[in-house]
Amino acid sequence: MSTLAIRKIVTITDEILVEMGETINPPTRRAAAIAVIANPFAGQFTADLSPLIEIGAELGALLTQRAVAALGIAPDAAESYGKAAVVGEAGEIEHAAAILHPKLGAPMRNVLGGGVALVPSAKKRGTMGTVIDVPLGHRNAAYVRSHFDAMEVSIADAPRANEILVAVVVTDSGRPLARVGGLAAADIIGQDGLR
Repeated sequence: MSTLAIRKIVTITDEILVEMGETINPPTRRAAAIAVIANPFAGQFTADLSPLIEIGAELGALLTQRAVAALGIAPDAAESYGKAAVVGEAGEIEHAAAILHPKLGAPMRNVLGGGVALVPSAKKRGTMGTVIDVPLGHRNAAYVRSHFDAMEVSIADAPRANEILVAVVVTDSGRPLARVGGLAAADIIGQDGLR
């Protein structure tokens, strides 16, 4: 039985049409799906964080599906991804780590039909309205510099002290007007998560 207690889900899309006077065609699009959940360990030290690890597995699939749907693309058309969490004041950073690291990534990859690169992540403790930058990287090759990016997310009424805000971001492209070299997306081998 699920221990997931979601108070709300927010989906945000970001579409860049013009950058430095240059038309971006097609536009650069990013989508964040954010869940605000109850922290079952708020206000107490607990050695066994496995319930949060399982919550991470559930949220990985749910939020990735929501983000892909917001972009209106086929799941395998997603190019980059990232994840982040903000734990409320009564929690600890390790609560965010338990959600993000052991099991959230595999369900993301399953929804997207693959991805061999590590899922970039960020975590912090905060109060309602805390902003976090969700780091992004190409899902198949970490050396693709055009996809090094971030999407800023926040929710005005979250996280409350006993909550955790969990965000997943997917994109359909890299940064607009990327031109700092590195491995081109067209040259990805996609075997080691780096190239």
